[in-house]
Amino acid sequence: MIVVPVKEGENIEKALKKFKRKFEKTGVVKELRSRQAFEKPSVTNRKKMMRAIYVQQLHCAEE
Repeated sequence: MIVVPVKEGENIEKALKKFKRKFEKTGVVKELRSRQAFEKPSVTNRKKMMRAIYVQQLHCAEE
């Protein structure tokens, strides 16, 4: 359960924003979406590899 402490006189929008951030960090929505559509392990590994190559190229271009 997510608990968001709200201070006295704190704006409700600010508290809602805190809740949304905490909810995103739990990864519930990401897990739900990944379970809705099955992805073969080979496809998952390929995506990870492509992402790693992309990130490495960004770091090399930065230097």
